[in-house]
Amino acid sequence: MKRLLVLGLMCAFSCCLHAQAVDTTVCDILKNPASFNGKIVKIKGTVTAGFDQFVVKGPGCGVHVSDIWLSYPEGSKAKSGPAVLVEMQPAQNFAGALTSETRTPVVLDKSKDFKQFDSLLATQAKSSAMCLGCPRYEVSATLVGRLDGTEAKINRDKSGKIVSFSGFGNLNAYSARLVLQSVSDVTSKEVDYSKTASIKEETAPAPAAPVDATEANRNAVKAFGAESVGGRMLARAVDAFGKPKENNGVVVGFANLNEAAAKDEIKGSHTSPDGILFNCGFNSNRLPGDAMVRAIAHVGQHVADLRDPEKGFEDEGIYEMEFRAWNTTLLSVNAYGQKTLVLPGGYLVWNSTWSTSEKTSSVTEAIRGYLGTEELLSR
Repeated sequence: MKRLLVLGLMCAFSCCLHAQAVDTTVCDILKNPASFNGKIVKIKGTVTAGFDQFVVKGPGCGVHVSDIWLSYPEGSKAKSGPAVLVEMQPAQNFAGALTSETRTPVVLDKSKDFKQFDSLLATQAKSSAMCLGCPRYEVSATLVGRLDGTEAKINRDKSGKIVSFSGFGNLNAYSARLVLQSVSDVTSKEVDYSKTASIKEETAPAPAAPVDATEANRNAVKAFGAESVGGRMLARAVDAFGKPKENNGVVVGFANLNEAAAKDEIKGSHTSPDGILFNCGFNSNRLPGDAMVRAIAHVGQHVADLRDPEKGFEDEGIYEMEFRAWNTTLLSVNAYGQKTLVLPGGYLVWNSTWSTSEKTSSVTEAIRGYLGTEELLSR
């Protein structure tokens, strides 16, 4: 009898949360994310799990980042999520401004609809060419969950040191995060990779990566020459991880990157030279072979730009940071003689058969197209 009473109270609580859900849209939330902070919301949207994205898309919202970051509640053990992720966290010795917030826990309804949703998003595109974090499907659904809203920003002192920051997801660049409670009305659309299908027969998979992907990129620096422009750029990205066993505040992990963990929003248990921890996550299952080497170059560029931006780039946004990181990734591609590289959505961003002039124009066009169309980022 007591068990039945407990179950009844849990069902009533769940129904209450659904009844109180604010029916809204992605764009309405992105207009003023802070006004939805802590509320249970209900939205219809398209979700993608790409290279460094796990988002609900809002095309046409007219903001620099037209996505809501998506997370599952802590302990959900779901399959889908981004392939890589870089998030800042205050270190134990962080001396800047820190705002802590108590968030209402969310329980995920692992219904049949959710299992379908998660499985579709976790399915990767099949390609003999290297396709970094390429999902097979985009998934549309009705989503209910807790909305965490803020203003994504980084504040620095005159020396460039970070004194405060806010935001969610990759690079802490998202002003809104949806912690999923339930999903329904699931439909899927297969991503069109037909534009790059013709190169598959000509392109062999990249050779297996060395055990140490960071060391592989150091070898790539030598291939360019440490004093060359390309060598210096790639070296800066690789050096961001520090030396073996050095405590430089960069924390590397290999796991699924899809949960909103309360411990990541408070001071960490370790110190850092500048009071900031850079939590770099890699989903090994999504980065086979040399893909991990490319991911290390990409993520290292982000850490370097966040921690010690070059002169003139102190205030760059996520669009500029992603553009620079993809260029650094291509340095690693080039150094190893890789024939092609494809990005989510089927963007051919590198083809070794292009002429020098074609490489300059085609790479720029492909990265801009990818960032604007797939990641919904603008300057």
